[in-house]
Amino acid sequence: MPSPFPGMNPYLENPGLWPEFHHWIITAIAELLVPQLRPKYRVAVEKRVYQMIDDNSILIGIPDVTVGRSVTSIDKEKLNIAVASPPAKPITVNVPMPEEVREGYLEVREVGTGEVVVAIEVLSPKNKRPGEGRKAYESKRQQVLGSLTHLIEIDLLRGGEPMPILGNQIKSDYRILVSRSEFRPRAELYPFGLQEQIPTFLLPLRRGDTEPLVDLQALIHGVYDRAGFDLAIDYTSKPIPPLFEADAVWANELLQQQGLR
Repeated sequence: MPSPFPGMNPYLENPGLWPEFHHWIITAIAELLVPQLRPKYRVAVEKRVYQMIDDNSILIGIPDVTVGRSVTSIDKEKLNIAVASPPAKPITVNVPMPEEVREGYLEVREVGTGEVVVAIEVLSPKNKRPGEGRKAYESKRQQVLGSLTHLIEIDLLRGGEPMPILGNQIKSDYRILVSRSEFRPRAELYPFGLQEQIPTFLLPLRRGDTEPLVDLQALIHGVYDRAGFDLAIDYTSKPIPPLFEADAVWANELLQQQGLR
């Protein structure tokens, strides 16, 4: 079943579905590129691993435990000890546990040299919130921007703080950044809204190479169908994060027209 939305499906941004969708979409991008790039390049799936503790971490409450021998009234007299009154009833609390986070991304490498020509990132919610997730990604981003590697940064999340762009306060629901190493600090930005189709873009390679066209819209529609996301989404509920009023009215009419509400 195809996605009911012409562009990005906001229900895929739900934290319960996003990790699965993220895995599917980077795999779909790799599958699209591999036959077009070989034999000069190969596409590697990499993982960024870090630990973090925040309000969304797994929490475990473990009460304090004391172990002792019960003392009878006779024992008290013999031992001549004072017995304190029973302690107040403890409150069960949660303590933050470190969470190991694994984020996948793609690298296009030149065969033979192994040199990374393009880094392709699909941002996750943790990359757009303050904390270790954003720090880890921003560190990687700066390394790439300071190198000869091209950067593709795909942001399909309405929530959180977008990645910084100097001197440009463009507001959009989503964005795709194509940063070609030879043109930095200039880069190509594709901003788009919920009601728009996702723009296509060219994948930068070495000078003189044919650059493949990435139709992210077609990939997302394909992933939605193959993964059966229609079976996991309740379109009678509101998406998370919620939509702005104008988008909510538009989405409601769209879903009603397709019999999903």
